[in-house]
Amino acid sequence: MTTEITTQAPAIDKATRIFHFIAKHDGATYTQIYQGLSLPQSSTSALLASLVTNGLLRQNEGKYFLGLVLYEFGNNAIKQFNIKDLATEPLLFLRDKTQLACHLGVLDGNSAIYLAKVESPSAIQVKSWLGRKLSLHSSALGKALLAWEPEQRVDDLLPNENLTIKTQNTITTKTAYKNELKKIREQGWAFDNAEDFDEVTCLAAPVYDKNGKVIAAISTSGVRFQMPNERINEFVQYLLAATKMLSDKIKS
Repeated sequence: MTTEITTQAPAIDKATRIFHFIAKHDGATYTQIYQGLSLPQSSTSALLASLVTNGLLRQNEGKYFLGLVLYEFGNNAIKQFNIKDLATEPLLFLRDKTQLACHLGVLDGNSAIYLAKVESPSAIQVKSWLGRKLSLHSSALGKALLAWEPEQRVDDLLPNENLTIKTQNTITTKTAYKNELKKIREQGWAFDNAEDFDEVTCLAAPVYDKNGKVIAAISTSGVRFQMPNERINEFVQYLLAATKMLSDKIKS
């Protein structure tokens, strides 16, 4: 006699479908969800409530959105992916072109964090290390990572209008910061003009996965005189070449 064992997880299946539906529509109401997915009303209501309680979804003005817990899961998945190995060649390319320290970073909660680094060959070094966390509003890496996120995600990660002042050049209000993110989206790269640390400047640009989602960013940084204004455009081209190199590796 044989016993056939089957495993079914209808709640997980429904939750996964709900996540995809909400992501596709940038938020959805209860009615849109159960009608759009042809789900039973009663069980869908209970499932949505459970997902909100556990932080997998959040509810605002009658609509459901993906929760920050899912976002954190995604970032942890990126860290476990071999993106650090894939980034070695692009980072070395950028370092050789700029002669500056270069980093790979991702979002980690309400900060950016370094996953990989190649040192500058210069005797003058900008102090940094793997695992170091950076402010999202004052670092080029943080700006590049947040610029392509939904506005609600920016509000969740930076809930206050007034932002922490790091230097005299720091952007100090969320309104001004959102204007900066718009500029970054338009030009494709971010600049930290000694906004995080005095006399330290940095450029950063996003890295994309096969679906066109920003999953990481690459940065290059140095003391202000190592990144003079007349070379910014040149460095940007090297940076964009490096991020394209890594994005292509991830997509292949």
